[in-house]
Amino acid sequence: MIIDVHTHINNYHEDRVISLDTSLNLLTDTMLDNKIDYSLVLSSYKVNEHRPSTRQVVEAIKGRKNLGVVSGISYLHFNHWDIREIGEYLEQGHIKGLKFYPGYEPFYPNDTRLKVMYEMAIEYDVPVMFHSGDTYAPTGKVKYSHPLHLDDLAVDYPELKIVICHIGNPWIKDCMEVVYKNNNVYADISGLVLGDFTDKFERYMKKEIEEMITYAGDPKYLLYGTDWPLCNMNSYLKFMDQLELADDKKELIFWKNAAELFKIDVDKL
Repeated sequence: MIIDVHTHINNYHEDRVISLDTSLNLLTDTMLDNKIDYSLVLSSYKVNEHRPSTRQVVEAIKGRKNLGVVSGISYLHFNHWDIREIGEYLEQGHIKGLKFYPGYEPFYPNDTRLKVMYEMAIEYDVPVMFHSGDTYAPTGKVKYSHPLHLDDLAVDYPELKIVICHIGNPWIKDCMEVVYKNNNVYADISGLVLGDFTDKFERYMKKEIEEMITYAGDPKYLLYGTDWPLCNMNSYLKFMDQLELADDKKELIFWKNAAELFKIDVDKL
């Protein structure tokens, strides 16, 4: 069983418009090729012809039992209509979590403007995911995306389940401390590389993740994710093979942690 908690159907090249169905079919075909049982699709903080809205994604994946939706939230632009829609989707079970993009947008996670979103996540017991670390776009401001900022949020909202995306890379040791210290914080390993891992970078990341597990204990907090299509699913699976972990620990990372955190009914897959 493999659950990928971090995929997108955005068109990052933006040289031509690609239909939503085409993007979803490419995702599911790639999952099939790599024996991925279930993926979460994270919508963007932007909405345009290359980046579908949460509503569009929710409608498009109906009938696709191997896909779930995490709703991207724009700190700068969400309004009361968005709050109402997100609340309805949470109540109806159409979305599995919320995703925020500090760094891409200029805000810190403990900003009081997001209090209503965090309270909804707690009420419906879904995790909140945060971009963390380096940004794909050079226009990002990484002072906002440092993983240490999520410690404030974890302490102020102990019932809120928080996912640090990309293990805070390159601040992996800081992410390690936040995860170790706070029982309500998780991390995914997505987006560590663009495209394929090189041998040298694979060895470097292998060491970093193994050190993280040594420090923070059994990886009940670690989630498998790729950041597809920016990252290659097959290359990520090869990377996981290189980790010197017992099979039961890899199973936690590959699917058990995600199934529990995001309430994914694996019996239906």
